[in-house]
Amino acid sequence: MNLTVSSSPHIHDDLSYKKIMWYVIIALLPAMLFSFYVFGIRALILTMVSILSCVIFEVLIKRLFFKDFTFDASPIITGILLAFNVPSILPLWEIIIGSVVAIGIAKMTYGGLGKNPFNPALVGRVFLLISFPIDMTTWTLPFTNHFSFTDVITGPTILGGIREGFLKGQSLSEITSTIPSYIDIFIGGRGGSLGEISAIALIIGGLFLLYKKIISWHIPVSFIFTLFIFTGIFWLINPEVYINPIIHVLSGGLLLGAIFMATDYSTSPMTYKGMLVFGTGCGIITAIIRLWGSYPEGVSFAILIMNAIVPLINNIFKPTKFGQS
Repeated sequence: MNLTVSSSPHIHDDLSYKKIMWYVIIALLPAMLFSFYVFGIRALILTMVSILSCVIFEVLIKRLFFKDFTFDASPIITGILLAFNVPSILPLWEIIIGSVVAIGIAKMTYGGLGKNPFNPALVGRVFLLISFPIDMTTWTLPFTNHFSFTDVITGPTILGGIREGFLKGQSLSEITSTIPSYIDIFIGGRGGSLGEISAIALIIGGLFLLYKKIISWHIPVSFIFTLFIFTGIFWLINPEVYINPIIHVLSGGLLLGAIFMATDYSTSPMTYKGMLVFGTGCGIITAIIRLWGSYPEGVSFAILIMNAIVPLINNIFKPTKFGQS
């Protein structure tokens, strides 16, 4: 009998990295289609421009600077996630600039797919927020101006409205009286960026990724659970100052970030223990920024900060070597 000796890995399946990317795109479809339903043609055009610009910039950079040119769906995912993190009325030239930063600086500068230490879409989003703060915090009210580009009806997000209410001296009870019901928030009856308006659409996408074993539960659950516990403690201490933790979970970009961006393979830890630490850190930082920071939202900053210490987490929580317990 002839024995064939080969190097690892010795376990194979048909789940290639290209197939993983298309599964992620499928998981993003419910939230994407719902954003088109809520914000109309604005959301459709903005998303298409974001995707197209990310694809074009990656192809150009690869052709100019990389000898081995192969196309994959990763810039499509970056384009969708970048569009998901901005208002529907953001000027198109600004989303193109965000694409340049996401692809050209946050991704290709480090060598491309799998080598980037920071999530490209979040780098693009934070760059736009710092560079164009007014445009990045002007939100269209849901189900208004579906087919119009003028006379836009705007209003604050839930977290932004709460922050504005406190600055105006309103009590928490007065502020929360204007917040949609939990059912409306869960389904999507609120303003915000394209990808954060429907909790149920994001959860459906997350369950699909879990079913296909594209992601594990460790980062999303630890991220969401930590934020819920952290904000819940302060809500129990003083419910007249701090909002219900359920609102924190369902509002803003928490679900979008926890499910689709914190779980990025190249920017998150390798081991399950490391993932739990990563998710917990993201939850704590998000809670601190939301409760006491200048911005009403902190998910993007939290994920990028934790991206920076992923090498340290991987060094502490190393995978068990084959044959060792």
